[in-house]
Amino acid sequence: MKNQYSKTITACFVGYIVQAIVNNFVPLLFLTFQRNYQIPLSQITLLVTFNFGVQLLVDLLSVGFVDKIGYRASMILAHVLSAAGLIMLTVLPELMPSPFAGILIAVMVYAIGGGLLEVLVSPVVEACPSDHKEQTMSLLHSFYCWGHVGVVLASTLFFKVFGIGNWKILACLWALVPLCNTAAFLRVPIASLLEEGDQGFTVRELAGKKMFWVFMLMMLCAGASEQAVSQWASTFAERGLGVGKTLGDLAGPMAFAVLMGTSRAFYGKYGEKINLDYFMMGSSLLCMASYLCISLISNPVFGLAGCAVCGLSVGILWPGTFSKAAADLPRGGTALFAFMALAGDMGCSGGPTLVGIVSSRFGDDLKKGILAAVIFPFLLLAGVLLCRGMKKQD
Repeated sequence: MKNQYSKTITACFVGYIVQAIVNNFVPLLFLTFQRNYQIPLSQITLLVTFNFGVQLLVDLLSVGFVDKIGYRASMILAHVLSAAGLIMLTVLPELMPSPFAGILIAVMVYAIGGGLLEVLVSPVVEACPSDHKEQTMSLLHSFYCWGHVGVVLASTLFFKVFGIGNWKILACLWALVPLCNTAAFLRVPIASLLEEGDQGFTVRELAGKKMFWVFMLMMLCAGASEQAVSQWASTFAERGLGVGKTLGDLAGPMAFAVLMGTSRAFYGKYGEKINLDYFMMGSSLLCMASYLCISLISNPVFGLAGCAVCGLSVGILWPGTFSKAAADLPRGGTALFAFMALAGDMGCSGGPTLVGIVSSRFGDDLKKGILAAVIFPFLLLAGVLLCRGMKKQD
C-alpha cells in the first residue's frame, strides 16, 4: 500500500524544485531586463515584492477552493500555471505596449502556481502512508534548497556557454520541469489528509485552538530566521571580502542554501533516531549563535562562516514546524497548511525587512540589523518549549 505512494512523494519532491525555479530564475535576469527593455531598477525590484505578494494572497485564498476542486486538480493547475508563466515571460514583453507590464503578468501567473505549490505539496506528502512522516517532510523541503542551488548553477553555466542573450531558450527549458511533473500528477495516487468519516476543522475552530497560534508564530519566525540572513548573504560576501558578485553569490547564498539542504536531508535520513523537539531547540540556539557571530565579530571570514552556519541551523525549523502542527492538530486539514504557508511567507518578507529597517537607522550597518533579527530564533525556541508545556497539560 505504502509503496504505491513512493511515486507521489517523488512528484512532490519535483514540485518543490518547480517552486525553486519560479522563485529564483527571474532574479538572475534583472539586469538583462533593465538593459534590454530600459526598465528602471525601481520597477525591476518591484518584481520580487509582487511575486511573494501574489503567493501570500494565494496562501490565503486557497483555504476556500482547494478542498472544493480537490488536490489533484489543484496540483495540476499549479504546475500548468508555473510553466505558463515562464513561457509567457519569453513572449509578453514584446507583445505588450509596455515590456514591464508583460513581465509583471508573467510573474503573476507563475506566482499563482508557486503559491499553490507551497500550500499543496506538504499536505499531499503528509497524507501519504508512511512510518516516518517527520523525516519525509524534512527531506521534501530539502529539495527546495537543491532546486535553488541547481537553478543558479545551471543557469550560470548556460549563460556562460550560450550567452545571456539566449535566456528565453533557458526559460522554456525550465518550463519543461513543471510540464513533465504535470503528467506525473495525472497518474500518481493522492491520499486524503483526514481519516474516512472525519471532518477537518473550520477556520473558526482552528482559530480557537491556542496551539494553532503558537504554530503560526513559529512558522513566521522560521521564515524570518531563514531569510533575514539569506537575503543579505551576498552583500556580506561582496562587502566583507571584496569579491565580485558571482563569487559573492557562491560564497554567500549558495553556501547558505547547500547547508540548509544538508540539514534537511540529514534529518530526512536519520530523523527516526533524533527527537524533533530537541533538534529544533538545538537548531534555534545554533541560529542565535550564528547571528551573534555575524553581527558581533568584525573578522569578515567569521561573518561568512556565520552565514553558512545559519543555513545549517535553520534547515529543520520550517519543515519541523509543519510536522509538529500536522501531528498536534491532525484535523487541521487544508486550512492548517494554508495558514502555515501564509505565516511562513510573512516571515520570509518580514525578516529581511526588519534587518533593512534597523540597518538603515544605524547608517546602513547590516550587522546591527542582523543583531536585531536574533529575536526570531529566540521566539521560535520559546514556541517549541511552549508547545511541549501545552502537550504535557493535555
